[in-house]
Amino acid sequence: MPCNLSDICEYETNKLVRIQSVRLGSLKWTLNGVILMFICIMMFWNKEYQEYDLVVSSVTTKVKGVALTNVPEVGEMLWDVVDHSGISQDKNSFFVVTNVLVTKKQKQGKCPEEPLYGKVCRTDKDCEKGVWDQRSHGVQTGTCVKYDQTRKTCEVSAWCPIENKKKPHRPALLASAENFTVLIKNNIRFPAFGYIRRNILPEMTDTYLKRCTFNRLTDPFCPIFRLGDIVQEAKENFSDLAVEGGVIGIQIKWDCDLDRLFHRCLPTYSFRRLDEKESNRTLYPGLNLRFAKYYRENGVDERTLFKAFGIRFDVMVFGKAGKFSIIQLVIYIGSTLSYYALTTVFIDWLITTSCYSQEARQNYSERKFESVRDRKQCLLCVSFVDEDHVRVVKRPRKKRLQEAKPISLHPRMDGVLSMRVLGGVVQSPPGRGTTELREVAEADPPTWCLCGRCPPRSTPQEQLCCRRARGKCITASALFPRLLLSRPVLETALLYREPLLDLPKGDPARPLRHCAYRLYIDWRIGVPPAGAYPVIPSCCVQRIREQYPSQDGCYRGLPPISSLSCNSSAETNV
Repeated sequence: MPCNLSDICEYETNKLVRIQSVRLGSLKWTLNGVILMFICIMMFWNKEYQEYDLVVSSVTTKVKGVALTNVPEVGEMLWDVVDHSGISQDKNSFFVVTNVLVTKKQKQGKCPEEPLYGKVCRTDKDCEKGVWDQRSHGVQTGTCVKYDQTRKTCEVSAWCPIENKKKPHRPALLASAENFTVLIKNNIRFPAFGYIRRNILPEMTDTYLKRCTFNRLTDPFCPIFRLGDIVQEAKENFSDLAVEGGVIGIQIKWDCDLDRLFHRCLPTYSFRRLDEKESNRTLYPGLNLRFAKYYRENGVDERTLFKAFGIRFDVMVFGKAGKFSIIQLVIYIGSTLSYYALTTVFIDWLITTSCYSQEARQNYSERKFESVRDRKQCLLCVSFVDEDHVRVVKRPRKKRLQEAKPISLHPRMDGVLSMRVLGGVVQSPPGRGTTELREVAEADPPTWCLCGRCPPRSTPQEQLCCRRARGKCITASALFPRLLLSRPVLETALLYREPLLDLPKGDPARPLRHCAYRLYIDWRIGVPPAGAYPVIPSCCVQRIREQYPSQDGCYRGLPPISSLSCNSSAETNV
């Protein structure tokens, strides 16, 4: 298609069908109201009118608490913050010792390896000097020594005596650690809005912080937590957890609204256990680490080894802040306008259901939907005298129209004009202008002709007979000359359409010939199916042209697809 600069200034809009119905109108506004209510509720509930920024935070912790324990083989031992919480300090987490195994008076030397971790031997040949693996406590010396009365193991160079206690104490030695407290300081920032805040709120005073302890109901914003309450909030038992240790998550969530009317930015605390306690019950359960206290006795370096079980608390911070943005509001409104299409879809579906009569459904469909076919796929309709229906076929390019297969069959719908003319013909006897019936057949009819009166045609689109099977031609009918060849009948039909019509003097046969074509279409085809163009059989066209010939002897056959029209006044089969 050639590009035209004026096309830029054109405007296209959709075609709408207005149905005047109180029931459908009420339903439309009801559905639109429900959709509007849903859009507004979701906009305010989810704050779709705000733009958001994610939190950036830092966390520091301070644990307080002192415990006095009676450690086997050691005696009474005091545990302060340095002892139970100064062992391991990671980013955003802290560790508290709750149970311990002690191995006293270790010094570097040679001693038999534990059978569980070392190699049981019989002679020195079973031990290999300098060998070490990840389970052993030292390096083998190559000597097989006595471990107990019944077993021998390979000797190792290690801190002796080797740690041999496997199971932690029950109950835990530091069970009183559930009364320890921790102060969590969380500083947050939302860079997009330049907003800074921390969980120690501005209204909190020093006096308040000295006496407050977090409580979900009575004091939910206090930053000081009792360890026993944290474990309880995570739905765990502190006494059981303290025996082998574990990992507890402290989640701080910031959900901030920075609009002036609804300003709110407060932390929400939640707790959960992070390690799997059930699946790990028999395979590396809990959490433990080792540390030692070194000293020198009689000039020899010695140490006391502690295997500490404890709870690690991981502090995790999540959050976002929202602030009003006209851009986000416009985007939300624009994205939700499509919801109103649901009303149209629902009502269109409702009209096509049994809630409405067949007549109402058909009336609505005819006005709402307009079928347009591709011109290259032009449809023609033909009617045979030995069939009581009209065929719709595709316009053939190489195959004869007589042999084209129908794509649909339609009942014949009589035209108004032919019925009126037919009534006049039947009521009046043959008179002036009526042509006598002819029985003359073509000397050598074409192979596609089944009535014996079709002249040869050059194009496949015009090779159409009045019959589907061999038999008598429709032009031999007594009604054919009275209806289509009678000059008074044709003049009456022309004047019926245009009462003040003056027949042209140059070629008076031309309007009579075209009127005969239209009367044949009304008589044998009626109202053509939508989008299909009627075609007159070749024998009928030839008989009409013989009765009302062109002065110059020139006729136009079936026109090209681009110019094909039922209302064309050109000389044509259509």
